[in-house]
Amino acid sequence: MQDNFISKKKPSYKITNQLKTYLKRYERDVEISITYDDLLRFSGGIEIFDKDDKDTLWLSVYYNEFERKEIDQSLKHIYSKLHHDGKDFISKSLIVESIDFCTFGNSKPFRVKIKNILNQNYTYFYVKQADASRVYGLELEELLSPNNINFIYCNDTLIEEHIIGIPGDAYIKDNLNNATTSAKSQIAKEFVKFNERCFIRLLGDMRSYNYVFVLSHDFDRIQYRIRAIDFDQQNFEGASNIYKPQFFKENFNLVKMVSSVLTKDSIEQYIIEERSAVAKRALSEHDRLNDLINCMINDSISLEKHIHKLKSDLFNLTSDVNFKYATNMGEILKASLDFVIRNYKST
Repeated sequence: MQDNFISKKKPSYKITNQLKTYLKRYERDVEISITYDDLLRFSGGIEIFDKDDKDTLWLSVYYNEFERKEIDQSLKHIYSKLHHDGKDFISKSLIVESIDFCTFGNSKPFRVKIKNILNQNYTYFYVKQADASRVYGLELEELLSPNNINFIYCNDTLIEEHIIGIPGDAYIKDNLNNATTSAKSQIAKEFVKFNERCFIRLLGDMRSYNYVFVLSHDFDRIQYRIRAIDFDQQNFEGASNIYKPQFFKENFNLVKMVSSVLTKDSIEQYIIEERSAVAKRALSEHDRLNDLINCMINDSISLEKHIHKLKSDLFNLTSDVNFKYATNMGEILKASLDFVIRNYKST
C-alpha cells in the first residue's frame, strides 16, 4: 500500500473550444448569472467544526449585505437549472441557508445548501472552477458507470449536484468491522468492481475520502454501492497503480477484507463481470463516447512524462501495441476501452 507517488499539485486545465462544443451539444453548457470568481468575493468566514470538534477545513462564508440578495437569487436560479427547467417559479419556495468554502484540495469548491421552506427538506450543490480533467471524469462516470451524474458548465464555472452517501473513510472507520458476514461479502464484491472500473476508465486517486458508500434497502437486505465523488485525477498521473484503489493505504482494510471473504475465483469473476458491464455501456454510448474521447485526444490534460509512463505501464501489462503507440491521454483511454471491448466481444 502506498500513495506517495501522487503529484503534489495537479495543474488546472482550461476547457477547450472543442470540449465546450461537446458540452453544449449534450446540454451541459447552460447560461447562469453567477460565477465561481463572483463567490470568491466574500467578506469573511467562520471555521466549521465537526461533532468531535475537529476542523473540517470548510469556512461558512458571508457577503456584503447589499450583494447577498443578488447572490442568493442567482444561486436559487442555478438550483432550478440543475434540477428543473430553469423557470424561476420554483425559487419562491427556496432559501439559500448557507454558503461554505473549502480550503483543502485542488478544486477549493463552494458548497451551497438550498432549503425548501414548504417542507424543510434541503440539498446541496457545489460551485467550482472548471477544470477539463474533472469534466472528462464526470462525463466518463455518466457514460461508463452505473451512476448518473448531474452537472452544468458555464463561463469556466462548474456546478455539480451533491452525491449522497457515507464518506468512505468514515464508513471504514465506524462501520466496517461491525458489518455482518453477508454485508462484508457484498462490500468486498463492490470494491473489486469499483477497483476495476476505475482502472479501465483511468480515474485516479480513489483514496477513501474520494468515494462514498451508498446503502439502499432491497427486500430483506441492504444493497451496497461504492461511488466516486472526486474526478480531478482523470487521466493525469503516470503510474498505473494510481488508477487502482486497492493500492492506497487508506483502503487497506477493504483490501484485507476482500482477501478474507472472497476466493480468488470469485474475485476473477467479479472483475470479468465489471469489464463486461463497462464494455456494454461503451458500446451503447458509442457516439457520445467517441465525441468525448476525440475532445480528449485533441486536448492537453497531463504532463509528457506521465503520458510516457502510463502507456509504458499499460503496454507491459497487456502487450497491446495500441498503448505503445499512444501519444496522449485521450489515445491511452481509447486503447484501454478498445482493449476491454475486444475481449468482451471475443468471449
